[in-house]
Amino acid sequence: MKKRKDIAENYKWDLSEYCTSDEDFYEKCKKIESLIPKIEKFKGKLNNKKDILAYLKESKTLDQLGSDAGIYCNSRLNTDLSDRKANEMNEHLSFLGQKLSERTVFVDNEIYALSDELLDDIIADKAFKDYDKYFKDIKSFKKHILHPEVENFLSGVNFFGTFYSNMKKFTDVNLKFDDIKDSKGKAHKLDSSLYGLYLRDKDRELRKNCIIETHKKYGDNIDFLANNYVGYLKKDCYMARARKFDSALACALDEEDVTKQVYSSLIKAVRENLPILFKYFEIKKKKLGLKDFYNYDASAPMNKSPAKKYSYQEAISLIKNAVAPLGEEYVSLIQRAYDERWIDAMPNENKRSGAYEICGYLRHPLVLTNFNGTYDSVTTLAHELGHAMHSYFSNKNQPKPKTDIMIFVAEIASTTNEMLLIHHLLNNTTNKNERSALANIIFDDAKATIYRQTMFAEFEERAHALIEENKPVTKDTLNELYFDLNKTYFGKRVKLVKEIQYEWARIPHFFTSFYVYKYAVGLLCAMYFTNSILKGEEGAVERYLGFLSSGGKDTPINILKEAGCDVEDPKTFESSFEYLKSLLKEL
Repeated sequence: MKKRKDIAENYKWDLSEYCTSDEDFYEKCKKIESLIPKIEKFKGKLNNKKDILAYLKESKTLDQLGSDAGIYCNSRLNTDLSDRKANEMNEHLSFLGQKLSERTVFVDNEIYALSDELLDDIIADKAFKDYDKYFKDIKSFKKHILHPEVENFLSGVNFFGTFYSNMKKFTDVNLKFDDIKDSKGKAHKLDSSLYGLYLRDKDRELRKNCIIETHKKYGDNIDFLANNYVGYLKKDCYMARARKFDSALACALDEEDVTKQVYSSLIKAVRENLPILFKYFEIKKKKLGLKDFYNYDASAPMNKSPAKKYSYQEAISLIKNAVAPLGEEYVSLIQRAYDERWIDAMPNENKRSGAYEICGYLRHPLVLTNFNGTYDSVTTLAHELGHAMHSYFSNKNQPKPKTDIMIFVAEIASTTNEMLLIHHLLNNTTNKNERSALANIIFDDAKATIYRQTMFAEFEERAHALIEENKPVTKDTLNELYFDLNKTYFGKRVKLVKEIQYEWARIPHFFTSFYVYKYAVGLLCAMYFTNSILKGEEGAVERYLGFLSSGGKDTPINILKEAGCDVEDPKTFESSFEYLKSLLKEL
């Protein structure tokens, strides 16, 4: 693999908009440090509109400097994790961030102590119009704030993350798998990174041994894993109760102003449409020529994925053609991302794996990916450019306090880009095998994202509920709960290996409570937007671009409603499931 210095400049991102050099990074850090005393002068004064407005204006500069320095530093580091200078900058920034946090902890305490009357006055005042959403959120969450001394104590508590780190360290360091064999008796090394690859392999014996060996090892250590997760559940439920929430679920939903109705409607809609998934399994069983169908066959390839290799330039051109229905400005921004080097495209030695997008206010977005010319790397690039367009339009149309894109809607723009890409390919081929392969890609995504993540959501909701009802939760309780949900979500015609009961223990997202359902909602919404756009519905493109431009100006539900996607209306989810039904014909 190439070293960083050997990658051509046009494949590297341009960070000069954030910091012009490492020296500029340190200069910005000095400015941040010099501003801390100016912020501290507001201590004990954030109880009137004049001083609060002055504080907000003063902190605006601090926020911009912190964003620029932080994004520059992390971007430098992620392109070469062994870079000594980048690691030193990261440490410097970490110490500075800790210092800033300790000396500005008073801000939240004083803002949350404001009376409802003063908050209402601030919200109605035009001088605070850029911050009205921020103060509305403050007023809404006030009743859940604890005594200042308790909040100060909690701000320094970092051991709550131990439950997650226990699980990750066990998985990444201690967990070792035996080699597994394929149908020809050939042994294959197994680790967590190869799990998904083997489950998509043509060799059925390899798939079977992969799923059994993986979960058997988790089962061998289930006492520790269950005890660790139960500890996390108890912490979660205790903190929700301490903050005066009815449940841990209510606490998690409140963070993004999502109603329980949306959560419940998702589970209801997915359960009612499980027959679509079951039909997909029947089609797959028939195409694979199997007499019986096991859960390790669910991701088996039915058709060859598009095998064509793409150059980076070809991928950009393909994505531009795919998103053309969104209009000239959108297409031109994809070209700008290429021309102005918003993208760090190619893999190099010690570069961070995977892909992501990040964007600072009044700055162009940055996309990191590891492009290798495969179809998957093209879809990954399209996905991250979807995030980039969301950030761009949000920054362009919203003031800084309203640009933050909440997790609930964050995956919609990226997935819509992917959907447009696949439909562009579908519309440009009459080859039945290619069409079937593309439809299978969409359905595999639906299986993994809509159905599977909803099953995960049910598991964690029920696990938390057991704690909240003061019922005993043991390894057996968790194993039985998870196995029963697998029976429901795979259906009676799919056979399950008994080891799948331990799968819950290897899902890291369970340590970020009630996060997984957002993936399912996101893909359902992306399907809704994609269908509306491609059908040429009047105003569909304008509504979608309006969604991208909304940033965090309102609650996620209201932003989606304004764009015509009402996630509180069961018909919205139903339209996406009707779309999935139509895909069965392609398969």
